[in-house]
This record gives sequence, structure tokens and C-alpha cells, in this order.
Amino acid sequence: MDSERALAALRTVIDPEVGINIVDLGLVYGMDWRPEGLRVRLSMTSAACPMGEWIAEQALDALDAAFPNLPPAEVDLVWEPPWGPERMSPEARAQLQWPTN
Repeated sequence: MDSERALAALRTVIDPEVGINIVDLGLVYGMDWRPEGLRVRLSMTSAACPMGEWIAEQALDALDAAFPNLPPAEVDLVWEPPWGPERMSPEARAQLQWPTN
């Protein structure tokens, strides 16, 4: 299956609190291509994030649009390991002016 295409679709999902896509924020913890469809594991920057369900729905919509001929994707919100800023891409770190070391 096309993991790069899935990541490209997920890059269209922007965390509204910080204005950066969920891939570069490091919120995508993994994906599995299974016979019944794609399953993606997402986390949030905090378990208290009020946008978690909304972001998960946006991710589902983006994946379903990218793969219209596949079964609907599934998105699981996971909390282990906890998200940390080290998961961000260099681009996200620069945009947020986060130290690189």
C-alpha cells in the first residue's frame, strides 16, 4: 500500500491550536495496512487536548478522500508513549521557534 500517499493526506490535517500539520507535529504514531483497510495511530500533544476527536475526524476524512476505493480508514487515539516535542519535524520546530537541542 502507499504509505507516502497516506502521509501526504494526513499532512493536510492542521492542528488548529498551533497551525502545523499533524505529521510534522509528530502526532502520527504509525499506520498499518490490513485487509480490512488502513488503521492509523494518532496522539495529541496532551490527553487534555480539546481538539482530539475533531483532528481524528479530519484525519479520517483526508484518508478516505485519498483512498476512495479502499474500505474506510480507522483512526485510534493513543497515549503511549506520551507525545514530546522531540517528535516534531525540523520544519515544525523552526516554525514554533523550538530549540533544536
